[in-house]
Amino acid sequence: MMRPAQVRIRCGAAALMLCCAVRAEAQEPPSDPHAAQPERPTVATHAGTVAPGWAELETGGEWDRYADSTHGVSAPVLLKIGLAPRVQLSLQGFGIWAPGGTGRGPGDFSAGIKWRLVEDALMVGDLAILPSIKFATGSAVRGTGTGTTDVSLLVISSRTVRQIAIDLNAGYTRRSGDGSGASRQAAVWTASFGGPAAGRLGWCAEIYGYPSIGIDGSDSIVALLAGPTFGLKPSIVVDAGFIAPFAGPQPRALYAGVTWNVGRLWSVPRHGG
Repeated sequence: MMRPAQVRIRCGAAALMLCCAVRAEAQEPPSDPHAAQPERPTVATHAGTVAPGWAELETGGEWDRYADSTHGVSAPVLLKIGLAPRVQLSLQGFGIWAPGGTGRGPGDFSAGIKWRLVEDALMVGDLAILPSIKFATGSAVRGTGTGTTDVSLLVISSRTVRQIAIDLNAGYTRRSGDGSGASRQAAVWTASFGGPAAGRLGWCAEIYGYPSIGIDGSDSIVALLAGPTFGLKPSIVVDAGFIAPFAGPQPRALYAGVTWNVGRLWSVPRHGG
């Protein structure tokens, strides 16, 4: 069975957030609704939303190496659908290969609504909230899920300063269960930065943490994520990079993935924002 700390690492981000050429343009709705607005590869998300009636798909893989030399793989898939100006539906699932070969299969499924409340505010820039719910579709026995139903709220602040996109997130999760498999409370904080490098090549870097809260909380985690991004075309962005722990049981990791703005699902009247 996957250890509690590993369960938290695998499934906490999905519960809290639903896991950058590119990130520099993500803070405001692009003039072209077919332009990709990647939320990956960082743990943080941005306050931008997909245009109403449009869909965007994100997927990738993360290869983890734990301190005990075991390895694991996760493959997130996130579907984003624009419901209205400033409102986006986010649906996320995982494929999980648990460390040490203890199990593999589908992970927990999450659904959330991102709502951009404020734009260009003096202190917070673009401000959004992302309430979400995670269902126990994975298996705690095989190590592909927490075995809990989670309710989460993420607060997102995004702004661009001299072509550098800055995304700050803070979130809280409350889980069902007795705390034996995964802590009943969880929190996350992130500070993410990204911008253009040369041509269609961009970069992103982030420091993030999962603080220990509650009497059954897991060890706190602080880690760094960084890597390049590349815009194949306006609607497709690829990314790759690494994750390195500063503190706690975060594994060392490599990741790669793609964001694809699929296109319009239905026609809606055009509105600003």
